[in-house]
Amino acid sequence: MTLDPRTDLTFTRRINAPRALLWACWTTPEHIRQFFVPKPHRVESCEIDLRVGGRFDTVMNVDGTLIDSKGVFLEVIEGARLVFTDTYSEGWKPAADPFMTAILEFADDVQGGTTYTATARHRSPEACQRHEEMGFFEGWGIVATQLEDHARSLM
Repeated sequence: MTLDPRTDLTFTRRINAPRALLWACWTTPEHIRQFFVPKPHRVESCEIDLRVGGRFDTVMNVDGTLIDSKGVFLEVIEGARLVFTDTYSEGWKPAADPFMTAILEFADDVQGGTTYTATARHRSPEACQRHEEMGFFEGWGIVATQLEDHARSLM
C-alpha cells in the first residue's frame, strides 16, 4: 500500500499480546466496547457482521453526546488485515458526509507479540488535517494502549 502524506495518517506499534487475540478483540462487539474510544468516553453499542459489505456500526458516548457511526467492512483477511469505512453503510448505501477508511494490519513479531499498524485514509487533505488536529496520533495511540491492556486481561 502506497501512503499519501496529504491524505493518510498512520502509525505502527508493537503490542504485547498475540495477534489472534487482538483480532478477536477487533472483531467482537463485547471487546470493542472495552477499548475502541479513549476513556473516559465509551462505546454504548456495537454491531459487527464480519464480512465484506457487512456492517460495523458503533454508538459512542463522548462527554454525554451520542455519536452514531455506521460503516461497512471493505476487506477482511482473517487475523491479518481489517479494512472498514464510514463511506458506506450496510447495503452499500453512500454516506452523506464520510470521514475516513481505517486499515488495521496485524503481524506476528519475533517476541510473541504483534506488530500493529493503524492507518486512516481520508478523501481530502483538509479532512486528513482536521483528523490530525482532532488528535489522531494521541487518540489512536490511547486506543492501542487500551487494546493491549484489554487483550492482556484476557490472557
